[in-house]
Amino acid sequence: MSSRSDPTLYRETRGSGEPVVLLHGWGMNLRIFDGLRDALAVEHQVIAIDLPGHGRSGWQAHASAQHQLDWLAASLPRAATLVGWSLGGQLALQLAAQTDLALRRLVLIASSPRFVTGDDWPHGLPAATLQRFAEQLAVDPDRTVADFLELQVRGSVAAPAMLLRLQRALRDHGNARPDALQAGLALLQHNDLRALARAIRLPVLVIAGQYDRVTQPQASQALVQLLADARLLLVRRAGHAPFLSHAQEVAARLLDFIRPGAQRFAVRAAPGRR
Repeated sequence: MSSRSDPTLYRETRGSGEPVVLLHGWGMNLRIFDGLRDALAVEHQVIAIDLPGHGRSGWQAHASAQHQLDWLAASLPRAATLVGWSLGGQLALQLAAQTDLALRRLVLIASSPRFVTGDDWPHGLPAATLQRFAEQLAVDPDRTVADFLELQVRGSVAAPAMLLRLQRALRDHGNARPDALQAGLALLQHNDLRALARAIRLPVLVIAGQYDRVTQPQASQALVQLLADARLLLVRRAGHAPFLSHAQEVAARLLDFIRPGAQRFAVRAAPGRR
């Protein structure tokens, strides 16, 4: 286990076989993936990582976003399937561009190449919403994270139980450092990875929650259109964390997608249907 000041990333590994790496979202830690990790570890070596400054990982103060990304890349095995949730999905897209990692596949859960709306991108949160989060974060990080957790479960089946799962992960495994939260929120405010997504040639499974209030399902649809080899799984009655609310369904689809030759079984669905 690393101390909060060590320049090391905390990880937990389960199972054997082809490696699968799990990257969590803003403000969270690897504990949120316990159920998904166990389900995937039946067939694979599953590596869950605390992002820099989150959970039990160290933090490199004053390091650039690119340096933090390179630090994360250095901790990954080669020829892995990379699973990224929310902000972790944006990091996964950027890591996929590093050809030396030789990634096999990407799974992007409730993620978007651009979290903020724009004239040519209506599928995000208003810039003013993230700016309010940034201003509140500077004053009260705990309240900001708590508000974001509540936003993540809105629209999901079993929302109260989902919220408890998110809160328990932070209580049991550790909160993110305030400066890491600030850095991650800045990425969400400013990243526009649409051009990068167009250049990705890996097989990609995009998983969306039908009632996600953070990443609209329309953003996932648009992301699928940007990627060269992608399919969409829309999870009915799910919010921002479908791997928690619909654990068995998501794990089964992921295993299908990761098995060699089985990518064709992933489901493409239209967000407008019920």
